Amino acid sequence: MKRNAVIIAGLIMAMAQAGLAFAADAPARVKGMWLTTDYPSVTARAGDSTTVKIKLQNNGLTPQRVGLSVTGVPAGWTATILGGGAPITAAMPASDDSVQVQLRLDIPAGAPTSTQTITLNAKSQDAITALAVDVSVGQVLPPKLILKPKLPSLIGTAKTAFEFQFNVSNPSDRDLIVKLAAQAPRGFQTTFMEAYGSQEIASIPIEAGKDKDLKVKVQPPSQTQAGSYPVAVQVSSEDATADASMTMQITGQSQLKLSGEDGRLSTAAVAGTATPVALVLSNDGSAPAKDISLTASPPSDWKISFQPDKVAALGPGEKLSVQAQLTPSSKAVAGDYMTSFRASGDGGDAGSADIRVTVSTSTLWGIVGVGIVAIALLIAVGAVARFGRR
Repeated sequence: MKRNAVIIAGLIMAMAQAGLAFAADAPARVKGMWLTTDYPSVTARAGDSTTVKIKLQNNGLTPQRVGLSVTGVPAGWTATILGGGAPITAAMPASDDSVQVQLRLDIPAGAPTSTQTITLNAKSQDAITALAVDVSVGQVLPPKLILKPKLPSLIGTAKTAFEFQFNVSNPSDRDLIVKLAAQAPRGFQTTFMEAYGSQEIASIPIEAGKDKDLKVKVQPPSQTQAGSYPVAVQVSSEDATADASMTMQITGQSQLKLSGEDGRLSTAAVAGTATPVALVLSNDGSAPAKDISLTASPPSDWKISFQPDKVAALGPGEKLSVQAQLTPSSKAVAGDYMTSFRASGDGGDAGSADIRVTVSTSTLWGIVGVGIVAIALLIAVGAVARFGRR
C-alpha cells in the first residue's frame, strides 16, 4: 500500500511539473490596439471611388476613445473615414472587441497611373497604430454579373404561383446596385423577392465578390390553357447585364360551374309536393372534369334528387342540363328558403349555386280549412237556434 501511494504521489508531482513547464512555454497574451484589413492593396480607376473595409481591434485594453486620421492622401484625392455609413473621426471598441470602419477614397478624373500609399492612423491614451493601404490607379475589372437559375423548369396548373429561384453573383471589383426585370406572356404577373423573404423588390445591392439568392414569382391568369410558357429574367447594373430563361409547364385544370337555367336563381314550390328545378352544369376550365357528383344542402325534412346524380366526364367548354326534384317538407311554413346545390369533381374542383325557393301551402289544405270553418259555423248557428227558443 505504501509503495502504491509513493507511485501515485510521484505521478502527481510529475504532472504538476509538466503543467508548470507548459505554462512557462505558453506565449504571454499581447495587449494593444490594431488596424487590420483583408486587402491592404487595391486597384481603382481614375474618376471613380473605392472603399477599403478595416477593423479596429482592441485586445485587452480598457474601452477608450480612439482618434482616427488619414495621411498620405495625394492632391485632388478625397479620403473619408466611414462608420455605420456616416463620416467619423473617432471610434471606441470595447475590450477584446472590434469596430468595423471603412476608408473611402475618391480619385479625381485624369489621375495618372501610379501606386499611392495612404495611411490610416489610430491613437488612444494607451496605444498608437497605423495601417498602410496601397492604391494602384489604372485598369480595373469591368462590371460583370452572373445569373444562374436553380430550377429552370417548373410544372403546375393555372392556379399555381410559380417561384423560380436563381443566384446573382458580382465578380467585379466594385459594389453594384443590380436592377431586376422579367418578361412573361401577356397577363402573367411577375414579382421579385429575396430567396427567403416576402418583400417585393425591384433592385438589390450586391457587394464586390459577393452573390445573392433571389426568386421571381410568376402568377398566370386563371384561364390559361395548358402548355409551355417562357419567362425571361434579366439583371443589370452600369454596363453589365446577365439573363436567363425559365419555363412554366402548365397542365390543364377543370373548373366546374353550376347555375340555374337561363341564370335563374329562384323557383316556387308547394309544401309536400315535388317540384322540378332546371340546372346547368358547365366546365369552364382547360381540362376534363371527371367523376362529378351532384349534391344539395336543403332545409330539414326536405328531399332533393338529381337526374343524373353523377356525371362520368365533362370536357372543357361543355355544358350539361341537370334536373333536380325538390320536395319541401309537408310541414313547411309558407315563405322563402335558400337551398345550395353543388357539383364536385374528383380533382377537388367544385361549383355551387344557391337557389331561393318560395314555398306555398297546398290549396287542398285551404279547402279543408274552409270546410272546417263552415261546419263550425253551422254547428254554432244550430245551437243558437235550438237553445235560443228556450
